[in-house]
Amino acid sequence: MSGADDTSPLYIGVDVGTRSVRAALFNKAGLSIKTSVKPITIWNPKPNFYEQSSDNIWASCCAAIKDACLGVSPDRVKGIGVDATCSLVVLDKNDQPLSVSPTGMKEQNVVMWMDHRAQEQAQRINLTNHDVLKYVGGAISLEMEPPKLLWLKENMNESCWNKAGSFFELPDFLTFKATGCTTRSLCSMVCKWSYCISEGDTSKQGWSDTFWQQIGLDDLAEANYAKIDQTILPPGTACGSGLSAKAAGEMGLNPGTPVATSIIDAHAGAIGCLGCDMSVLQSSEPYTNRLILISGTSMCHMVVNKNPVSVPGVWGPFYSAIIPGLWGHEGGQSATGKLIDHVIEGHAAYGELKELASERKQHAHDVLNSKLDEMASESNVELGQLTKQLHIWPDFHGNRSPIADPTLTGMISGLTLANGIPDLALLYLSCLQALAYGTRQIVEALTANGYSIDVVCMCGGLRKNKLFVMTHADVLGLPILLPEEEESVLLGSAILGAYASGDFPNLQTCMKTMGGRGKLVQPNATSTSFHEKKYRVFLKMLKDQLQYRAMME
Repeated sequence: MSGADDTSPLYIGVDVGTRSVRAALFNKAGLSIKTSVKPITIWNPKPNFYEQSSDNIWASCCAAIKDACLGVSPDRVKGIGVDATCSLVVLDKNDQPLSVSPTGMKEQNVVMWMDHRAQEQAQRINLTNHDVLKYVGGAISLEMEPPKLLWLKENMNESCWNKAGSFFELPDFLTFKATGCTTRSLCSMVCKWSYCISEGDTSKQGWSDTFWQQIGLDDLAEANYAKIDQTILPPGTACGSGLSAKAAGEMGLNPGTPVATSIIDAHAGAIGCLGCDMSVLQSSEPYTNRLILISGTSMCHMVVNKNPVSVPGVWGPFYSAIIPGLWGHEGGQSATGKLIDHVIEGHAAYGELKELASERKQHAHDVLNSKLDEMASESNVELGQLTKQLHIWPDFHGNRSPIADPTLTGMISGLTLANGIPDLALLYLSCLQALAYGTRQIVEALTANGYSIDVVCMCGGLRKNKLFVMTHADVLGLPILLPEEEESVLLGSAILGAYASGDFPNLQTCMKTMGGRGKLVQPNATSTSFHEKKYRVFLKMLKDQLQYRAMME
């Protein structure tokens, strides 16, 4: 870089996903300059137990930031924004990792978002019918923090609960490590911890003492909720005094560099996408007509609204968790990319597929997409219709929404003895269709309760899969907008960092300036009838599963 670029401001976005940490530098126009990716470790000591290490995650964050900023003057870095999965971090009274694992290993101190150990606790919490539950779609999820905290108290009382000094949402742990400041994000607390803002009145926000009492965690309220902090700030607000000297040294940056109050990863993707220029649609609504799909290991369905509405089985309404002054909802599928991988890697032809992908230097998805094109051409049918007799119910890891039943399981109808690449391609296609039908089910729940959705904005790893994108467009009958900046989650975090820097007057201006443009993928109207039929089968599979359960009980 030379000339004006040598001094122009840059902002860092950090995204802690399920299996890796990514850090990227963005300029003031929202263009990415450099990205770095570092792996993080997952432990799976028992079925439904998924754990990580906060030390390992922090080390990967510092390494990724240092790598992304290599060759760039620290003086140019004006702000840092961070997002992460909604995982629970436990520290002892000396701010050191405290084990949450049956192994007792202290480094395993993070209960991951995908951990389902707290199923029984979530069920008991929901039986209270407490008023706070109306802000999480009527039922708390076992992926949220109150059930996980209750599990720790009931199952690791002496080894963990009584020794804990603080409990953090992972995004807030990262700002704590960066700045030494224990403040928490409104996004994390409202969306995952049952922190309440009644009817959007910020003068009435706070923890509900009766909720914690009813679920058996009244001791969490001790010392004014010291272990989970009372100081809660909107995402993007400057956190503390910026980077501490220790954190700055680990990252190769200047002490005092502004750090934004954090955000959950899916919500960062929503900010990155909502800022994308929508003039191509000639839409008068800047935010409230869009569904944001953040498609990765799991998939989140984000929407915002001017008024609070209730959508049974869909998390929310959350006030100011995404855009200040707007209410939000979050639908989701617990396994998306993970389900596709599971279907592919568990098939007899997976070894052959890997060899083909290696030979062609292509992603396995691209190899399967090409095979499906070939099969459709040979059969003289539209590609989607190849799965006419093959159907999948995709809840292999439970249903997040709108059924909100973590005990649901996957189903496949139409299997044969075939086990070659063509059979794998059909199973893969049916999986993509099932995930799109799951999205349609969530969209129908949203629209039945007051939302009007005109366009879908998609980000995350699966947006790179053309068939995944096209299948969603066809099933939903809606255009899909793909932002030119593929890393919308990282961009969303960088936007928060830019806002915290003071270079922009408000978050919305920052989003508009850095949001960039996108391209539209239009649905294929000729496939509507076929998908209507398959969607009816999809819904019937749910009824069948529930009927089978009843018969066996």
